[in-house]
Amino acid sequence: MEPTQITVILPTLNEAENLPLVAPRIAAALVGRSYEILIVDDGSRDDTAAVCRKLAGEFPLRLHVRTEPKDGLSGAVLEGMRLANGEMFVVMDADLQHPPEKLPELLAPLDSGEADFVLGSRYVPGGSTQDSWGPVRRLNSRIATFLSRPFAGQTHDPMSGFFALRRETWQRAKRLTPLGYKVGLELMCKCRVCAPREVPIHFSTRTHGESKLTLTQQFKYLEHLSRLYDFYFPRASPAIKFLIATACAWLVAFGPYLAMVARDVRPALAPSLACLLAIGVIAVFHFRYVRTQREFLASSRPWLDFWMISLAEWAACICTAGWVAGRVYHAGVLEVFVLPFAAATLARYALRKEMMQDIRGLRRDLRAIDPA
Repeated sequence: MEPTQITVILPTLNEAENLPLVAPRIAAALVGRSYEILIVDDGSRDDTAAVCRKLAGEFPLRLHVRTEPKDGLSGAVLEGMRLANGEMFVVMDADLQHPPEKLPELLAPLDSGEADFVLGSRYVPGGSTQDSWGPVRRLNSRIATFLSRPFAGQTHDPMSGFFALRRETWQRAKRLTPLGYKVGLELMCKCRVCAPREVPIHFSTRTHGESKLTLTQQFKYLEHLSRLYDFYFPRASPAIKFLIATACAWLVAFGPYLAMVARDVRPALAPSLACLLAIGVIAVFHFRYVRTQREFLASSRPWLDFWMISLAEWAACICTAGWVAGRVYHAGVLEVFVLPFAAATLARYALRKEMMQDIRGLRRDLRAIDPA
């Protein structure tokens, strides 16, 4: 048998109505080439399995059902790449939002060696989106593209779910941890793509079924971006996030502190009580950190470590507030707030670093295990 050149990976969830429409169009686009269509299904409750059995009699189509789906669409795509027989992978939606007729154009730069990653783009000359896209969705897409710019290069549509790459490019990837739908962005970053290309496509509305783009998925995209920034900027990213969390904590605590000062709460007590509010804000950031990075945490007890650090942070604030109140004459309201909070922040920074609670420590540990 002729070796399979191309594997078209379709992640699906309740797409039984769309599969009979997309399969013939893929076949027509790839006529004369050796290919397979790999359906990776996340437990559809419609007739996807029966439809795939019927289509397998007409097309080189395989169905793989994930009995324990993990990481949503991104996880399904990566599972498809592990199961693929082809030397080139194409990922596309099964809902006909991505035009199968563009497959030859998408594969051409890979065939010629001009590119190691090719995107079907809505935003290059010749590309377009369905007229039903409103201004809010267009703006949302533009902002998402801007946020990905540091590691997506000059590509115009790095969030595209219609893309192609060679097997050897995928094999270059290190520590793939996608979250949500933007697996193409994950691969561009982690596969160290050097020569991406874009081909124009028309992005249509889905023919059947319901859209899976929800507010939850948009929040997952922000979390995914956070992971990619950690990977791409292992030194700068933790420091920036630390400063953002600290700024939020200080802003939340400053209002109640002023209210206590207005009620003549003792200078040594007001910043100490306000610091508890700041620790609560930091706990929210820590919750997100633990939830999104759990599989990479260096500590097996992240919350115990966090409360130990917080106790030391609060103690530093209390001691400094007492010193300022007792030793610094005519200290202003701002000084009584800033000095104890600065001491608490320094204590938190030093202890987090020592107890491996930040990404910087995590990256050091990973490099020791995996020099690459």
